[in-house]
Amino acid sequence: MILMKELKKFLRNNGLSLTFLFLFILSLAGQFYTGLKEYNKERVEHNAEPVSSGQYLTSGHFIQATFENWESEFLQMALFVILTISLRQKGSSESKKCEGKEEVDRQPSAKRKGAPWPVRKGGIFLTLYQHSLSIALMLLFLLSFWFHFCGSLKNENEELILKGLPTQSMSHYLSDSRFWFESFQNWQSEFLSVFAIVILSVFLRQKGSPQSKPVDAPDSETGE
Repeated sequence: MILMKELKKFLRNNGLSLTFLFLFILSLAGQFYTGLKEYNKERVEHNAEPVSSGQYLTSGHFIQATFENWESEFLQMALFVILTISLRQKGSSESKKCEGKEEVDRQPSAKRKGAPWPVRKGGIFLTLYQHSLSIALMLLFLLSFWFHFCGSLKNENEELILKGLPTQSMSHYLSDSRFWFESFQNWQSEFLSVFAIVILSVFLRQKGSPQSKPVDAPDSETGE
């Protein structure tokens, strides 16, 4: 009985993250399954042998497709976190108020009950902790960017080999239009989605969602 209560409490307290983690795993599995079929279809068209699931997992096709999307997501989130520190959008629930200081702007206090250990420790630990969210997101972006580049280069060379053409080096591929096209086509969609939620949250509402202002709030009221 106690175990069931603890499980229900855990699910209630972590329902949002667990749901998105499940959707992520489900989507990644779907991407892998359909990507494998698409990749093998392309290989057969070039008179090459199909690959196994294990081989596809390390193929440039899978690596490039996966990290190409992660890269743009982490870039979008990192820039959103950083830019909302100083930039405002009047009326948007995604923005701080246009005037005055807010709770997130106050100086951290080691005396606050339950303060995390970096706050209590102070010094370099506090400095890093104050910016840990943006640092983590930027590092995830850079890692994803690197893996996207390596996967895209590997996929390009796999295709060149099938066509009987010479492969490309890292330095040459860094300036290749294909790699940057893959990046920009994802970046622009992420920036558009942020623009949409920032502007639409000025005029539209969703009752019960923290991403929305209260339904009866005036359009000019910026989010908390």
